Amino acid sequence: MLIGEERNKVDQIWDTFWTGGLTNPLLVIEQFTYLLFIKQLDDIETENEANAALLGFENEEKIFGPDQQNYRWSKFKNLAPAVQFQLMQEEIFPFIKNLHPDDDASYTRFMKDATFQISAPDKLAKIIEGIDKLELDEEDSKGDLYEYMLSKLASSKINGQFRTPRHIIEMMVEMAAPQPTDTIVDPAMGTAGFLVAAEEFIRKHHEDMLLDDAQAQHFNTTMFHGFDTDPTMLRIGTMNMMLHGVQNPSIDYKDSLSKHNPDKELYTLVLANPPFKGSLDNETVEESLLRVTKTKKTELLFLALFLRILKLGGRAAVIVPDGVLFGSSKAHKAIRKELVDNNKLTAVISMPSGVFKPYAGVSTAILFFTKTNAGGTDKVWFYDMQADGYSLDDKRQEIPENDIPDIIARFKNLEQEEDRKRTEQSFFVPVEEIQQNGYDLSINKYKEIEYVPVEYPSTSELMTKLDKLNMEISSDMEKLRAMLGQ
Repeated sequence: MLIGEERNKVDQIWDTFWTGGLTNPLLVIEQFTYLLFIKQLDDIETENEANAALLGFENEEKIFGPDQQNYRWSKFKNLAPAVQFQLMQEEIFPFIKNLHPDDDASYTRFMKDATFQISAPDKLAKIIEGIDKLELDEEDSKGDLYEYMLSKLASSKINGQFRTPRHIIEMMVEMAAPQPTDTIVDPAMGTAGFLVAAEEFIRKHHEDMLLDDAQAQHFNTTMFHGFDTDPTMLRIGTMNMMLHGVQNPSIDYKDSLSKHNPDKELYTLVLANPPFKGSLDNETVEESLLRVTKTKKTELLFLALFLRILKLGGRAAVIVPDGVLFGSSKAHKAIRKELVDNNKLTAVISMPSGVFKPYAGVSTAILFFTKTNAGGTDKVWFYDMQADGYSLDDKRQEIPENDIPDIIARFKNLEQEEDRKRTEQSFFVPVEEIQQNGYDLSINKYKEIEYVPVEYPSTSELMTKLDKLNMEISSDMEKLRAMLGQ
């Protein structure tokens, strides 16, 4: 998490954008990202040059040609503001837009429509100076910086964007445990938070993957897939992945629920927090989804989509609003029945309503399931999350109470949960009981509350105490009167 002085530096840069006329947070993040990317290109070039010199080889991975050395951050950051501004507008920004002119990479496609929107030389110079002072030596620091910038979407609610808290994403990814062989997708990716967390998990737990040429190629090109319908979010998501070291993520414009999405049995892991509110016209929705759950509700249609796009044996970790768990409509029951009877539902984690503040106070849950098309649910693990390490109000300040480590530890050792009672925070429910309850998946349907009887003193004891108190009060009053000479 970005804290202290570094956060203040980012705030100062943000204020410079703001006073320069850029007040849309998405546009600020976009322009901020372009400059970070330009700086990173120079960092990569410098590192390649140093490695080549150390090994006595010629640097064959040059980004900047002989006539483009002034495009390097280390060079142009020291130029006069007017020269910087002209160079950025006329040469450097067109250069980064056309880094891969013959490539069909996500970066190339989404940068075609990119525009440079910093309007004055003095503002650009101040922003460059601010970015140059940021400590961005490690991958984690870049991720923290990006996360902090994205958090500024909270008060704007631009385009209805609904940012998933990073610690919730990281918990889900830790539990889903992506593998080097996985093909991962987020069909409603936003800023690509889930894909970034999956990439970080792979680097941490499977670092040897990047030492193998074939696996490294998979990591950089075909492992991570993300779709959205907002061009700005697609650019931000692509740059986010590239800043985290994924060279060419498979990110594309796609309305995932529409008839124009042909994806079927392509992925092995879905990580997503799809849109909750809203409904679609049935005529625009892909027919195979309506066969699973005939509805206009996006949260139900996305669950049907996840099952369609997963390969057999593929798994999902996804966030849903509470209504999905207990809604009584035919569509609600149909999708729950599909998950329980025709696939393998592993876990339902109920989250407190404050998790998504300050965006909204909606209650949500996380579903973990595996596509089998042949059932497999024998029992479902429920967990009642009470705290996520932050206050459940709009401020979301850090607090000691945090169930997340316990959730992860228990999920990884489910065999030890067999004897847990319904009065505890986590427990199993057999599939037969879920079926008998109309496939209700709300934890309150199965949780038992243990009432501890309270014993009160008898009436005579209370009267004796009252008499004693009255006598003490009378005695104190007599002493007070004596002191006052009455």
